[in-house]
Amino acid sequence: MMKRREFLEAAAALPALTGARTPLVETPPRHSGFDPWVEVRADHLRANAAAVHALTRVPILAVIKNNGYGLGVVNVARALEGAPHVRGFAVVKLQEAMTLRDAGIRKPVLLMGPVDEADLGDVAGRDVTLMVYTPIAPALERAAARRGKPARIHVCVDTGLGRVGVPHGRAFELIGELARARGVAIDGLMMTFTEDEAFDREQLARFRTLIARVDRAGIAPGITHAASSYTLFQHPDAFLDAVRPGMALYGIYPEAAFRTTGVLDLVPAVALKTRVAYVKQLQAGESAGYNRAYVAQRPVWLATLPVGHADGLPRVAASGGRVRIGGALYPIIASISASHTIVEIGSERRVEIGDEATVFDSTDGSRPEDLAAACGASVYDLTMHLNPLLPRRLVAGSRAAPEMDPRDIG
Repeated sequence: MMKRREFLEAAAALPALTGARTPLVETPPRHSGFDPWVEVRADHLRANAAAVHALTRVPILAVIKNNGYGLGVVNVARALEGAPHVRGFAVVKLQEAMTLRDAGIRKPVLLMGPVDEADLGDVAGRDVTLMVYTPIAPALERAAARRGKPARIHVCVDTGLGRVGVPHGRAFELIGELARARGVAIDGLMMTFTEDEAFDREQLARFRTLIARVDRAGIAPGITHAASSYTLFQHPDAFLDAVRPGMALYGIYPEAAFRTTGVLDLVPAVALKTRVAYVKQLQAGESAGYNRAYVAQRPVWLATLPVGHADGLPRVAASGGRVRIGGALYPIIASISASHTIVEIGSERRVEIGDEATVFDSTDGSRPEDLAAACGASVYDLTMHLNPLLPRRLVAGSRAAPEMDPRDIG
């Protein structure tokens, strides 16, 4: 009889003998106290959604694509699912749609990205609505029959953007074909503006003409929606049955000029922070950064922050960007490397190792729009490019809660 120890040794050798892979064990991430982190303000998300609804008076289809604009797709959905004016969510990746369902999100989810026919059954089975703009009615019928659930769709119409969508001149025929398909439910018609203010009006006219034609044909179009965050500030006549904001929900103005219009009062729901890792003094003539990008003209104190372009801070932030430490704003100097940023403190040592440093938050002077304007960056880059491996921390009021469950980061 084989002894217990011999059995265990033989079992341990079996994967090597058979070529089988040792199963991977997932361990929770461990972060240093100096690692950068992303703060998520659920109360600000809800306040911005309420502001959008007060302006538009129609339901919101919240765009939480690209990892919830950097906040975490599940984090944003959980914060907004209880808001009565949020009708549902829109994403662009199949993984994001399935992640929301796995996390228990029950409101409608619109998947705006393409999927293979092999995935259509899972999309229908998980009650995910698909954005459609090609003649795939037969494939949708097969998927609905396999799952025993209707394939719910929104038809995307190209009124002039030229990206995706059935051309508006051919849209009526496709909509009719989809409406006649068995097991296919048209829940909406949608379009996207070019954000050229004059041409947007022509796009809206094209879309309204199509909607009227669909109505006359006795086809129920579902909800109609076209307005993104940008459109909220320019075309109140385009709110239709629902609006589809993204950046506005995160409290960030998509254009600097919109901030002073008084149309919406938004408060940023995201912050990027870290801690000072090193403080040193340079003498006149000494340098910092690759290629000696910064040369001290006099004795000066510098602070090194463990945050860089790999974390989502764009390289151009070294050309005018500022970081808040202890209530004061300090200029970013030299060059931003993958994991480090250097700021100039001045002639006196005003900061210490471990001090909290804010790259951007909801404070005037440190808002994402402020950093973007100072260095010529895009506010979209500041959020959507945040490293998904950074910890996300929920902030309630003035106190930070424990770090979010790692499963909620992505």
